[in-house]
Amino acid sequence: MKLRQTNLEKLGEEPFDVLIVGGGINGAVSAACLAARGVRVALVDRGDFAGMTSQESSNLAWGGIKYLETFELGLVRKLCMARNRLIQAYPSTVQRIGFYLTHDRSFRKSRLLLWLGTWLYWLIGGGFLRRPRLLSVSDMTAEEPIVNVSHADGGVEYDDAYLHDNDARFVWNFIRGALNHGAVVANYVEVTGAVREPDGTWRVSAREVLGGEPLTLHARILLNTALGTTTQHRHVLSKGIHLIVPRLTTSRRVLSFFADDGRLFFVIPMGPRTCIGTTDMRVDDARVYVTPEDRRFVLDNINSRLNLPKPLTEADIIAERCGVRPLAVSADGGNGKKGRDWMQLSRKHAIEVRDGTISIFGGKLTDCLNVGEEIYEEVTRLGVRARFPERKWYGEPPDEVKDEFFHQATLMDLDAMTAESSSEPLSTRLWRRYGAEALRLLESIRQDRRQAELVIENAEYLRCEIEEAARREMVTKLDDFLRRRSKIALVVHASVLREAAGLRNACAILFGSEAEAKLEEYFASLEEPPLLGGV
Repeated sequence: MKLRQTNLEKLGEEPFDVLIVGGGINGAVSAACLAARGVRVALVDRGDFAGMTSQESSNLAWGGIKYLETFELGLVRKLCMARNRLIQAYPSTVQRIGFYLTHDRSFRKSRLLLWLGTWLYWLIGGGFLRRPRLLSVSDMTAEEPIVNVSHADGGVEYDDAYLHDNDARFVWNFIRGALNHGAVVANYVEVTGAVREPDGTWRVSAREVLGGEPLTLHARILLNTALGTTTQHRHVLSKGIHLIVPRLTTSRRVLSFFADDGRLFFVIPMGPRTCIGTTDMRVDDARVYVTPEDRRFVLDNINSRLNLPKPLTEADIIAERCGVRPLAVSADGGNGKKGRDWMQLSRKHAIEVRDGTISIFGGKLTDCLNVGEEIYEEVTRLGVRARFPERKWYGEPPDEVKDEFFHQATLMDLDAMTAESSSEPLSTRLWRRYGAEALRLLESIRQDRRQAELVIENAEYLRCEIEEAARREMVTKLDDFLRRRSKIALVVHASVLREAAGLRNACAILFGSEAEAKLEEYFASLEEPPLLGGV
């Protein structure tokens, strides 16, 4: 909380080169790139960082194989190269994973054609991942007996990538990188207006959302990454949902199917759980919620496509994810008319520059590093000087830092402290989440081994990580921690959380004397009726 207060005070102290509005993936990578290269940056979000679209993804960093069907080969090439770059830059977080695609005999395209499509995808991607495989029914029965092949004539397996931990945590690490390089960042700050001064700079009015205090900021350039803007482009919104259920298979693959509506449907590993979905529904409002029809669609699709001991029901749902995919279209709406064709729209982004304002439309996690670089180019084109133009701004720490961390972890036998319910060794998890900062967590555990204890069973979060979040992660509401800095709320049912003594201990560390109020606020929000917009 002190970190946020300090940043709130800094917002009005000096003019910035760039003020970024919106702390999703586009805003986060822009801030990280600009700040690392010596640009004076501020970033505000009216909610929490990654609080909307960026926390509701499929956790996939894929090259856009679906766009082969619309012959967008250039886009597929760009996304595959972006995916490869992410895997190389973040090997602990963005990892290769097999997609095991079942082909129904009645599907509109033949299994052989799909196989040839995966080979084209592999070639466009530079042969970076494993070669595709054509699967027979007997192959699938032997390798993935959970897959129902009664209506299949086989399938194909090809490689793509996924985020091992959590999309919102991935976004946060870019925010933390921007902070490390001097950016001034604050969540729960809403921009209420902006006026262009005679000297060309912007005077921006804002409001601290939780307390209502007014703020005034000054910047040479405004960068708008939030939804709702219309200039030459606008957003078409597609609602998607995922359900988190108990782990269905120990296989480290994404099981893929074509759902009843024709789009790809996934069974995705999520630590001790499984994530299933998604839907695709045109909506006009970013405020969306999961309907009974959504749940039925996902459950019906998964129950008919897997051999389960008993069908999944709503009682098996641990958590739900629901958000919108922002699809960039021209403002005249030619590409966004209602009907089947909007489902074919790609997730490519568009950047517009006019009158000292830069706006980003669309985009996806896979392409995030390109977005950061492109925004940097536009900012420098508008006359802002970067003091360190060649500075690298992304990626994991150097190998020597990683080697030192794992050497120290081995010396103190850290992995022996891994809880039985954990899905991976402690050393692997801490390095992925914190990088070089994980060395500080080792020191905390050396001083007190209780710091390596799980806070909540199946949550895969340690006591020392809670203290790290309190100091360095700008946790303002309990949901910020449970849903975005961690994925606890995705893998532990709300009823279990409500009774967990460890959650109260975590609140005490995070919020001090406000702990009980923050706890009540969180559970009250879970009982609120769903938002009515966008359905």
